[in-house]
Amino acid sequence: MGLDPGTIAIVQLAWSRLLGLDDGALGDGGSDRLYSVDDDAAVLSFVTLFGREVLRGPRWAVDAGRGLPAPELRSSSALLSLSHGRGGRGLGEAQLYFCDALPQLDGPPAVVSDERDLVRALEQRCPPDDVAEADLGGVDHPFVLVAEGDGTGEDRPTPLSGAGYDIWEGILAHLAVLTPPEERRRGYGGRIAAVAIEEAMAAGLVPQWRARTDNTASQRTARRAGFVFAGTQTSVLLEG
Repeated sequence: MGLDPGTIAIVQLAWSRLLGLDDGALGDGGSDRLYSVDDDAAVLSFVTLFGREVLRGPRWAVDAGRGLPAPELRSSSALLSLSHGRGGRGLGEAQLYFCDALPQLDGPPAVVSDERDLVRALEQRCPPDDVAEADLGGVDHPFVLVAEGDGTGEDRPTPLSGAGYDIWEGILAHLAVLTPPEERRRGYGGRIAAVAIEEAMAAGLVPQWRARTDNTASQRTARRAGFVFAGTQTSVLLEG
């Protein structure tokens, strides 16, 4: 399964803008690496998308990286080396996925809430690193899959998994998914991700999933939800 050419063009437009390039830069059919210089940039990034490569950051970093091959620039350690002496802090290596079809999931209707209190309760059930990576509490459109109480009116629903999205460039729905360790491998992440995807697509957005290269569980969930691998993103935060 692949992405529709129209979807690819939309993603290329959004990322061209995100990377400070002309609107058609990533869709011009070229194969050469692109460079985006911003001397005020707080982040040094190397992005691959549908076969194109972009290195973006201050001129001193872009110039230092021009001669390096893509496999090296995809490594956080390489970007950290470029920023040596500039206080670089690795933000990680990630894979980028997109979808343009609703996921097909079997099972009974999901019980879903958008209450912020349940988002906070879900985050309390998860490791701090997972909470920081997903930042579900910070997204504009969150959804939580819940287990209902016992019907007495005294029990709060138990949050099982959460997903949500922020809107990038008015085009992409950048997804976040968070599931407590004890609730994993039960399909909860995929169920609530499907809710977020459906809401995003109903709003005319293209869903985007970003997973760390070492997070195979997130990558599996993305593929099961119908997402297609499209590229990578490696970033380093520069000293202000």
